[in-house]
Amino acid sequence: QVQLVESGGGLVQPGGSLRLSCAASGSIFNIYVMGWYRQAPGKQRELVANIAYGGSTKYEASVKGRFTISRDNTKNTVYLQMNSLKPEDTAVYYCNLNLGGVGYWGQGTQVTVSS
Repeated sequence: QVQLVESGGGLVQPGGSLRLSCAASGSIFNIYVMGWYRQAPGKQRELVANIAYGGSTKYEASVKGRFTISRDNTKNTVYLQMNSLKPEDTAVYYCNLNLGGVGYWGQGTQVTVSS
């Protein structure tokens, strides 16, 4: 069983920054992908960014250049540094771990960008 614990959401003004963290525990092997998804009210959940164990990354087009995903494999933790936040980034952000094709989800953390 895999558990994901997220932290770092909150309320921030447009142009501000937040850093999300997600720590994984349980039966985890080295080869896995971790990532962040988000879901805004009335919209489908979408991939924000993910990172493979070796460090290769993928970003959703609207966050490229503003968000940076990173991971610490020694701590089984993934981070999402979010800069230049916009109101349209407001959503619940979910951590995801893909282990051998099986997906695990965190409980979600609210990010609200508003003045």
